[in-house]
Amino acid sequence: MKTCATTDVGVKRSSNQDFYFCSDSPVGELPNLYIVADGMGGHNAGDIASRFCVERFTELVRESRERTPIQTIETAIKTTNEELIAKANGHPQYEGMGTTFVLATIQSDRSALIANIGDSRLYLINDSIRQITQDHSLVAEMVRNGELKKEEARYHPNKNVVLRALSTHNVVSPDFYRVKIRQGDYLLLCSDGLSDMIEEVEMLKLVNEYEDVEDISRKMVELANENGGKDNITLVLIHI
Repeated sequence: MKTCATTDVGVKRSSNQDFYFCSDSPVGELPNLYIVADGMGGHNAGDIASRFCVERFTELVRESRERTPIQTIETAIKTTNEELIAKANGHPQYEGMGTTFVLATIQSDRSALIANIGDSRLYLINDSIRQITQDHSLVAEMVRNGELKKEEARYHPNKNVVLRALSTHNVVSPDFYRVKIRQGDYLLLCSDGLSDMIEEVEMLKLVNEYEDVEDISRKMVELANENGGKDNITLVLIHI
């Protein structure tokens, strides 16, 4: 595998509230681990939430004695969420902070185990592009219910309303997905600072035009900024 992880503050923001983790080597019982988190909250709370959740989650995975990868991930997320709530208690400036969380681990049976909370995404890219994760957002729910067309969701005024996140309000569980992967496939984990600024067809075009993951990643960030760069841009790109 070849991997590249990068983050960029974007054009409109003054600080970066995204955080990522990228390890091609084992993390605890997981053979590898890739995470993108997009923090939310006032002041510096968003970047505190995303960094804390990624770093604490990976610590818990390393310490885990659970029997399966799903149990390992689910328990680590639950504990991380509980500790985030405890961290916010007594600190009014942290009230309401939270983060999205999307992760992948590639297993020996040539499948990818994926978990997500929020609207950060994972795409599978080969001859086509397919969004594997489902957004936990208001507009995504409206699209699923037939109240809104997919192409309208990108520009909806409530685009940034997230319905599920690691937050100080309650403990949440992730959605899990498993996909078969083949040699030549790409997995793209990204925050909405990328997916809101680049159409899926543009992502596919860049993957077809450039082979090296670093070149593709750099071009994606450049294009997101050229298209407005309205939010922080973070991605992890994995080439099988």
